[in-house]
Amino acid sequence: MAITETGVSYYGLSYVEHARADFQEMKDHHCTSVILALSEFDIDFWFPNIVRVAKLAKDMGMKVYLDTWGIAKWFGGEPTSLFLTNNPGNRQVSALTGESLPAACFNTYAFRRYFWDICEKLATYVEADGFFWDEPHYALPKSYASITGGAGDDWACRCSVCQEKFRQQYGYEMPKQLTMEVKRFRHDNAIEILETAGRKIRAIRPSSKITWCVHATLGTYYVTENRGYDNWDRVASNATCDTFSTTILSYSLPRSFFRSITERTVNAARKYGKTPQRWLMGYYQEPENLDEVTEIAKLYHDMGTESLFAWTYRGGYGTVLAAPHALELWDAVGRAYGEVLETK
Repeated sequence: MAITETGVSYYGLSYVEHARADFQEMKDHHCTSVILALSEFDIDFWFPNIVRVAKLAKDMGMKVYLDTWGIAKWFGGEPTSLFLTNNPGNRQVSALTGESLPAACFNTYAFRRYFWDICEKLATYVEADGFFWDEPHYALPKSYASITGGAGDDWACRCSVCQEKFRQQYGYEMPKQLTMEVKRFRHDNAIEILETAGRKIRAIRPSSKITWCVHATLGTYYVTENRGYDNWDRVASNATCDTFSTTILSYSLPRSFFRSITERTVNAARKYGKTPQRWLMGYYQEPENLDEVTEIAKLYHDMGTESLFAWTYRGGYGTVLAAPHALELWDAVGRAYGEVLETK
C-alpha cells in the first residue's frame, strides 16, 4: 500500500476568491484533499459560501471533506457552540459531582435532532466527497474542561436523560461508578449517534466517504481515558466508517509511540477493509529540525498509512495556535507530502 491522499484542514470559508488562491497553494504543497472545518457559526452564518468554497475545491481537482468542527464541544475544536448557548439544559453531567459540563449530551432528543439536521443539510447542499468525524468524545470532568490529559475517576454523562435511558435498558439505576454495563452503555450510544448520522448522509449522498478520527491513546488494559471511542475495533468495524483515523501526536513524544500508534491504526483499518489515516501536527508545535516532518511522514508511509493529513493550513499562521515558525512548518509539510505521495 502507498499514500495516495494528502491534505490539510482549512478555516477560510468566507470568500471564494480568497479560497481559490489558498487551494492553489495547497496543491503547490502536494495536497490532494482539503478538510473544511465547519463551526456551528459557519454553518449558520456562512452557509452560502460554504457551498461555493466546496464546489471551487472540487472544480480545482481536490477532494473535499466536511468537518463538524467543535460542534457542541462533543467534537474536537476551539469554536464556541451555539447549541450550548441556546440549550443549557442539554449538557453532559458529571457522574460524581452532578456538575453541568460545557459539552452537549448526545442522548438528548434536542441535540440528536440538531446534529442530524446539520448533517442532512450539508449532505443535501454541499458538493463534498465525505464527512470527517473530528475527535468525538465524552466530556472529561476535571478542574477545567479539557479533551486532553489522563484518565480520572469522574466521568460523563449521567444526566437525567442518560439515567432514564440506562434504567430502561438495564432495569436498574445508573451507577456513579464506571461499571462494565455503564462502559458498554456509553460506547453503544457514542457509536449509535454517528452511525445514524452516516446512514442519513448516505441516504442523501450515497457516495459519501466517512472518516472516523479517534484519539490516539494507548488504551491499555490498565488505563483508558473512557472517551467513548476507545475500542478501535468497534469504530473501524462500523459499516459507516470508510477511513479509520487516529489523531495528531506531539513531536516531543518518542518515535516508538509514533510507531505503536501507527501500527495499531493500520492493523485496525485493514482488519475491517478500511483506509488507514494518520496525521501530522501542523500547528502550535514544531520539531527542532523541520526535516523530522518528512521523517515521520516516511515512517507513516512505510508502515502502511494510505491517507495523510495535517492540521492546519499554513501552520495556523495568524491564530493563537500558530506554530513558532508557522509558514516554515507549512513548507515542511509540503516537502514531506512531495516525498511520500504516490501519484498516478
